[in-house]
Amino acid sequence: LGLLSLMLHSHARRAARRDAAGRYVPLADQDTSRWDARMLREAERLLHRAGALALAPGAGTGRVGRYQLEAAIQSAHGVRRFTGVADWPAIVALYDALARLTDSPVVALNRAVALAETAGPAAALAALDALAADARLADYQPTWAARADLLQRLGRGSEAMAAYDRAIGLEADPVVRAFLQQRRSQAGPGQPPGGSG
Repeated sequence: LGLLSLMLHSHARRAARRDAAGRYVPLADQDTSRWDARMLREAERLLHRAGALALAPGAGTGRVGRYQLEAAIQSAHGVRRFTGVADWPAIVALYDALARLTDSPVVALNRAVALAETAGPAAALAALDALAADARLADYQPTWAARADLLQRLGRGSEAMAAYDRAIGLEADPVVRAFLQQRRSQAGPGQPPGGSG
């Protein structure tokens, strides 16, 4: 149930991932009116059902699994379709729980990105810096894209451009690469901080 909820939450946003010209649109910039509200509601129903089963008498402890947590994170993003704002404190807390369950560096990276929305880009960059020694993230494009965005938001244009260069070099999808190149062009020295990532 958790996995199906996760899949539906993700699939509900498919129409908003590209604009009319086929350009990549990051989650934060997507037009939520293009998210499938009916599919999001079904994903929510499944997630609530999974939670009820996990908490049912006799279910034991530790029944909340990875897919339920990942679906809950997507739910906290998906609520923006109905309220206009993502539930960022819940997203950070859910990533904390998922990190305890998985010890995944990608989860820690995503938590750092979410932290920018609750504690600011400087706190998020510090969390990202704490992951710098993890070799599993060294050639992972989203690490460098996240770093570039945070540096750009902090007005550190030259460092942001260098991070964008690394992200661009690691990206195989030409549509995403074009998006990163466009973001890099806004991150020149002396430029104001850019978008939200």
